[in-house]
Amino acid sequence: MPRFSIIVPSHGVAGRLSLALDSVLAQSYGDFELIPVCDSPGSPAADVAADRAGQDSRVAPVNSPPSAGLSGARNTGLRAATGSYVLFLDGDDTLAPGALAALDARLTETEGPQGVDVLYFEHERTPWWEGEPTNPAAPLLAKTPAGAFSPAQAPQLTGVQLPAWSAAYRRAFLNEHRLTFPEGQFTDLGWGGRVTVAAKRVAVLRSVVVRHLLRRQGSRLNLPGEHHHQLLDQVELVLTAGQGLPPERSQALFEQLFAVVLKTASRPERLPSGHRAFFRRAGKLHRTHRPADFRAPGGSLGVQHRLLASGAYTAFKALRGANRKASGAAERVPRPRMLRTRLRYARDLRRSLDPNLAVYCAYWGRGYACSPAAIEAKARQLAPHIRSVFLVEPDAVDAVPKGVEHAVIGSRKYWEVLARAKYLVNNANFAEGVVKRPGSVHVQTQHGTPLKKMGVDQSTYPVVAAATGSFARLLGRVDRWDYNISSNRHSTQMWERAFPGSYEALEYGYPRNDVYYTATADEVARVRRELGVPEGKTAVLYAPTHRDYQTGFDTGLDLEAFCAAAGEDVVVLLRAHYFYDQGRAKSSGRIIDVTGHRSSEDVCLAADALVTDYSSIMFDYANLDRPIVVYADDWEVYRETRGVYFDLMEAPPGPVARTPEELAQVFRDGSYAGPESTALRAEFRSRFCEFDDGLAAERVVRRVFLGEPPETVPPVIPLAERVPAPAATLVRS
Repeated sequence: MPRFSIIVPSHGVAGRLSLALDSVLAQSYGDFELIPVCDSPGSPAADVAADRAGQDSRVAPVNSPPSAGLSGARNTGLRAATGSYVLFLDGDDTLAPGALAALDARLTETEGPQGVDVLYFEHERTPWWEGEPTNPAAPLLAKTPAGAFSPAQAPQLTGVQLPAWSAAYRRAFLNEHRLTFPEGQFTDLGWGGRVTVAAKRVAVLRSVVVRHLLRRQGSRLNLPGEHHHQLLDQVELVLTAGQGLPPERSQALFEQLFAVVLKTASRPERLPSGHRAFFRRAGKLHRTHRPADFRAPGGSLGVQHRLLASGAYTAFKALRGANRKASGAAERVPRPRMLRTRLRYARDLRRSLDPNLAVYCAYWGRGYACSPAAIEAKARQLAPHIRSVFLVEPDAVDAVPKGVEHAVIGSRKYWEVLARAKYLVNNANFAEGVVKRPGSVHVQTQHGTPLKKMGVDQSTYPVVAAATGSFARLLGRVDRWDYNISSNRHSTQMWERAFPGSYEALEYGYPRNDVYYTATADEVARVRRELGVPEGKTAVLYAPTHRDYQTGFDTGLDLEAFCAAAGEDVVVLLRAHYFYDQGRAKSSGRIIDVTGHRSSEDVCLAADALVTDYSSIMFDYANLDRPIVVYADDWEVYRETRGVYFDLMEAPPGPVARTPEELAQVFRDGSYAGPESTALRAEFRSRFCEFDDGLAAERVVRRVFLGEPPETVPPVIPLAERVPAPAATLVRS
């Protein structure tokens, strides 16, 4: 029998589940079983749990349907538990280093022959992006006796103020009293209150065991909705269980329960309907279960108790009405620069949304490109009733294709269409001053699969964090997203971590990658001619990524020397990161600078092979099923300064070269396209080309613009059945 059973529900937190599980597996104390509770086999969380189970026999995943909720998941974990003590850990929280060793030591110290029913401990609440962690349990636990004690010796410790994951529970005690999590919302309150009523001997550990990550949107229990009526169900459950407690314990339990009730009653915005009914039922519970010698607290809270007990709803409402706060006013103020433009934008925001207007932008206005361009083209085909306007900087106007309407960023038309468009599509973020109007639909397409750390995950990397700026502002922009597009489950989970928000993930593939399955041999040949690739040559696309610790663009490789060493038929297509509008090297000899070419997709179609370091272009290019070579001359420096989500050296898409000589050799001997390279690429494609099949743009248009239900959009074509665009070698033959 293990010492601890650690139960980890995972619904909705697959992106951070690996951190939670790894924090347990990394504990110095190893006598435990880890029970991740997943939605179903094959779900993103189940894949994470299965991976850990394959590495460590102490991991024993179980399944609980999402419809069972948090209480159902925890109860499923309880039924599977075999340990002496049970702990709960939310799937986006972590155990502090050394936590289990500290728990074992404290239990050994306080158990005695009778055992300890509950061991309460401190926890740390950590903000997502900025602010200091807090330890709300510390003041409460500081007032308790030093050793094991009866709950009567610390009546203020009722369990109501502590979450379920802030204690370790003796499993035999839970079984003896048939304690399980009650159904519905506010289940921690019902659980904690009944546990403390039943416990005979408890102890505390005055150190942090769990690090709780505060949710970006705040607690779901604080959001408006009918679920607040379930609070009274839990309160009644605990009050009924607590009948017969000594006066000092019943007084503390009653006061703490109704502190929660009054917090909700005093915020009528939490209850869109039935606020009077909530107040009436709460008052009845107050009168029925109030201890005989109950002493109401002083001040305003005491007045609220008396008004609730007497059923004086009108007086209670008047008392609290003066304290209501207006929210979101600052965010509703538009911020175009010029006064006249601000006034016009404010006026347009008062006009109704245009249900047939869509606005697109890519790379902060650099041109008609990427997934926004692919969606715009497909929308003109499938939803011709929708007017499309692409936003571009002044120097990119000439690159907008004929027939595509555009607006110059900062112009009067720009602010007008942003104010009135129902659909807004971007692969980055719209300007800070753009207002998210009710009824508008923002689609975030992203512009690559994340290898390097993104969003709030950058906060621990000083160089990157300094360039990112305020993470609070970044997440304010994330709050405008309604949909976020993903090309594989890895991306879905990392976006959830990096950009926490309430958007819906669309696992549809990246629309910009559709062309890798729809382009013909003639189109491949045309692009090669446009780029100036000599007939019969092997075109190697060299696409290095941006280094946050470097200033300006540097190829990082002597390309002329590479061509000379790689073979006479090799030419290089140089494409710098989009931060650099032009690469430093110009087309000369066997080097063709394609940095300024509008479409990276065209450049990939023209290339027979790709050489890159850590650029996300490798994930897109893999759709073509053509050779990829990783040139990793500074991998250790890059991963330490930029941060990465996985070890590329352990799972590369092809051969890895560490020096210019090694890079030239894999081309000279042909191993860049050999059997080992093919096998690595196949594994890479199965993981990262999961949803890219040529139909991504159509799925987005049908779901978002045409409002078709998810089950009717075209399903993803299996990887084995997809046919990528032909390579130039096939075109020549």
